[in-house]
Amino acid sequence: MAWNEPGGGGRDPWSGKGGDQGPPDLDELLRKMQQRLGGLFGGRRGSGDGEGSGPPGGVGGVGLGVVAGGALVVWLLSGIYIVEPAERGVELRFGAFREVTQPGPHWRWPYPIGDVVKVDVDQISSFGHRATMLTRDENIVEIDLRVQSRVQDPTDFLFQDRAPEKTLRDATETATREVVGKNVLDFIITEGRGAIADQIRAKMQELMSQYRTGLEVVGVNITAAKPPDQVKSAFDDAIKAREDNERMKNEAQAYANEVVPKARGAAARVVEDARAYRAKVVAESEGETNRFLALLAEYEKAPQVTRERLYLDAVQDVLSKPAKVLMDDKAGGGNVTYLPLDRLLAPQAPAAAAPRPAEATAPQLHMSPDDARIRDADRARRMR
Repeated sequence: MAWNEPGGGGRDPWSGKGGDQGPPDLDELLRKMQQRLGGLFGGRRGSGDGEGSGPPGGVGGVGLGVVAGGALVVWLLSGIYIVEPAERGVELRFGAFREVTQPGPHWRWPYPIGDVVKVDVDQISSFGHRATMLTRDENIVEIDLRVQSRVQDPTDFLFQDRAPEKTLRDATETATREVVGKNVLDFIITEGRGAIADQIRAKMQELMSQYRTGLEVVGVNITAAKPPDQVKSAFDDAIKAREDNERMKNEAQAYANEVVPKARGAAARVVEDARAYRAKVVAESEGETNRFLALLAEYEKAPQVTRERLYLDAVQDVLSKPAKVLMDDKAGGGNVTYLPLDRLLAPQAPAAAAPRPAEATAPQLHMSPDDARIRDADRARRMR
């Protein structure tokens, strides 16, 4: 049934009930809301006339406990944290250092009781440094450095030094001036760069450990070391002359390495040839000496025979060399003599044609005394 139909029971929203109902009372609405909130948090809900109804506490107290317990659990779970492999965790309790945690999951008291600061100990930090300094030989040099560092001790890095990066830069300036002031300019700008960089790094690390900054100097590289621009041309000429000197030394050394072994080999060959010639001459001299001594012994035994034998051997050696043929026409008795002139006139090798006296007489020196006497007697009969 519609509200404006007859018999609607006075449900017209724009007209008061019974004709005297006004707008809703705001105080009544506020009072009802307060009663509902009081029942939710354990208060007593009163009726419209002020009389309380319902038990104290009730469902409102349980809800408050659940909310408080949930908040406590969430607060405790907020203390879980994870440290990455490249990090170290520094735990604090009421702002004071407690411990250093390794990579992995950990728990600490949540804020505001505890806190954790994560420090990356594997990250390499790098910065450049340029300075103009005085060397030991009172020259000026411009040096450009590149310094690399990382966190070594997280505790010292956070609590022992207020600005460890600034301390590292100051230590770089101090160490560089000290090391450069102890070396000469030529050594710094030429072959001494590596040694200078190592000395600077060692001095910087000593200062970092002394101030307990928690930083480790990983490396120091000298990117440039040169004299000022005003005298750069003169130093370039000096460096070029030094390089030419080194180049010529290297070329001379290479030539010496090539020539000296050949000269040593030739010298060794000459020495060996001389030794061989000495051995040959000594052996021949000893052979001639032995032959002469053997002939002397034979001559002492039979002087006439030995003298005749030496004469015959000498004549045979002399007459075997010329290409002439001597004939006795009286001894022929009219017989025709056939001579192989083609063979007699053919050139012959002196060494192979006629044996040496020593070779011809060597077998006779070893004959027994009886054979020698028989031979001498037979030769004497033929001569008569």
